[in-house]
Amino acid sequence: MAQARKILIVDDDDDLRATLAEQIACHAEFAVCGAASAGEADAAWRDGHPDLVILAMPLPDRDSMAMVRLMRAEGFSSPIIMLSGTGAEEDVVSALEAGANDCVSKPFRFAGLLARMRAHLRQHDGSEDASLQVGGFTFKPSAKLLVTAKGLRLRLTEKETAILRFLYRAAPQVVGRDVLLREVWGYNAGITTHTLETHIYRLRQKIEDDPAHARVLVTDAGGYRLNA
Repeated sequence: MAQARKILIVDDDDDLRATLAEQIACHAEFAVCGAASAGEADAAWRDGHPDLVILAMPLPDRDSMAMVRLMRAEGFSSPIIMLSGTGAEEDVVSALEAGANDCVSKPFRFAGLLARMRAHLRQHDGSEDASLQVGGFTFKPSAKLLVTAKGLRLRLTEKETAILRFLYRAAPQVVGRDVLLREVWGYNAGITTHTLETHIYRLRQKIEDDPAHARVLVTDAGGYRLNA
């Protein structure tokens, strides 16, 4: 199945942080970690590379807006949703101007926060800043690149990028060959499943340790599935 999206919750309210973490963790698409202060969060966002950060304002040891500005200045591009303790309009304005993607006022309904999280993740996945984990690679769709842990860059063609991105978004579901042909090539009567299979073969040469025994891009039930 697809790798769970990492969610970092930064809030000094222990009860709220624990409750929110428990609610988010009920959804298998997410993996959650928490921090009670900006100091605790520093290593988590620098080394843990979360896919989305939920950041409370205020924090006990640092101005929340300053933390967002620092994160953006150091290249953190994933979505940041801030939690305002006052609900004041100036909090929302300040959060967005600092570089946050959204600001939610406490108290809030979890269903609404969850919907915002998913919306921002979808938007980020389609942006030029998106970096997705595929096997042992960082997949950068906008740049048509796969980057290894050692920084080796592998170029992808436009079609290879489109196939990989579509399979990533569909994971862990199997995508039928006809669906992939339609989504990647459109309604082109001249394109056959052989064309798709050729592109899958070339992708496996790039992302699999042993292309003959695929573990990341697998054939399953009349289509393909990505174990991201």
